Amino acid sequence: MQDKSGWFSRDTAYRFADYADLLGAALGDRVRLWITLNEPFVHTVFGHAFGTHAPGEARLFDALPTAHHQLLGHGLAVAALRGRSTSPITIANNYSPVRVIGDSDADRAAGAFYDALHNRLFTDPLLGRGYPAGFDLPVRDGDLEIIAAPLDALGVNYYNPTGISAPSSGAMPFDLVPLEGFPVTEFDWPVVPEGLTELLVRLHRDYQLPLYVTENGCAYGDWPDDPARVAYLASHVAATGSAIEAGADVRGFFVWSILDNFEWAEGYTKRFGLVHVDFDTQIRTPKASYAWYRDLIANSRG
Repeated sequence: MQDKSGWFSRDTAYRFADYADLLGAALGDRVRLWITLNEPFVHTVFGHAFGTHAPGEARLFDALPTAHHQLLGHGLAVAALRGRSTSPITIANNYSPVRVIGDSDADRAAGAFYDALHNRLFTDPLLGRGYPAGFDLPVRDGDLEIIAAPLDALGVNYYNPTGISAPSSGAMPFDLVPLEGFPVTEFDWPVVPEGLTELLVRLHRDYQLPLYVTENGCAYGDWPDDPARVAYLASHVAATGSAIEAGADVRGFFVWSILDNFEWAEGYTKRFGLVHVDFDTQIRTPKASYAWYRDLIANSRG
C-alpha cells in the first residue's frame, strides 16, 4: 500500500500553503524575508531515504515523492504569501560541492549523479528547468509551473563539500567518501571555506538570483573561549567576500546558530551556538565568538 502520510501525501503540500497563508495574513507587514522551507534535501534524504533523521525511514529512492511534494508545497506557499506580503521570498537549500574521489569514468558519473541529487534536484525546478534526468517523481500536469513561482533569492546553507566515488555495491549509484587532509569540526565535517566560494559563484552563474548564506557554522564544545569557531567563521566570511568579488550577488550572511540547540539526531551533543546554553539551568552565556561576530557586524556597518 502506498504511504499517504506526511510529505508522502500530495495533500500536505496544499495544507502547507494554507499554513503559509495564515502566517502571511498575521505577519505579512512585519516579516522582512520569507523562507518557505529549510533544507528539503536533508528531510528527504536523511529523514526518508537513509533514515538517520526523523522520521527514520530508510526507503532509498522510494523517498523521492517527499522531495516533489515539498517543492510543490513551496510553490503553493509562494503564491499564498504574494497575496499577503510585499517582502521578498526564498527557500533555503542545503548545498554541497562534490569532490570526485578517483579518476575513472565511473567515479565521475557517480559524482555527477550525486550533484544532481543533492544540488540540482532541489533547485532546477525552482527556475523552471524541471527535474534532472534520472529521477522518478510523481509530477502531475501543472506541478512544475507551480514550483517555478518567481523567487526573489536563493537561500544557501553550506557546511562542507561531499566526497563521492563509484559505488562499491549495487545499493546506491555512488559511495560517500571522507575527504582527507582537512581539519574537522566535532561533527567530523571537513572545514573547507573555499567550497563556499565555489558554491556561491556556481549558483550565481547557473541561476542568476540574489543569494543569502542562510546557514553557516560549526560544532565545537569549547567555551567561553572558542577560537576554533572564530577561525571557522572568519574563514567563511572571507570566502563569501571572495565570491562577491568574483561577481556573486550575495545579500546576507547568517550564522548557525545564535544558541546551542537540539541538533537533529545528535540531540544536544553538538554545540553550534555563539551563545552557550546550560541545558539543565537554561542559563545563556555568550562565547568569545559572539563578541567577535558582534564586532564584525558593527565594523561592517561603520
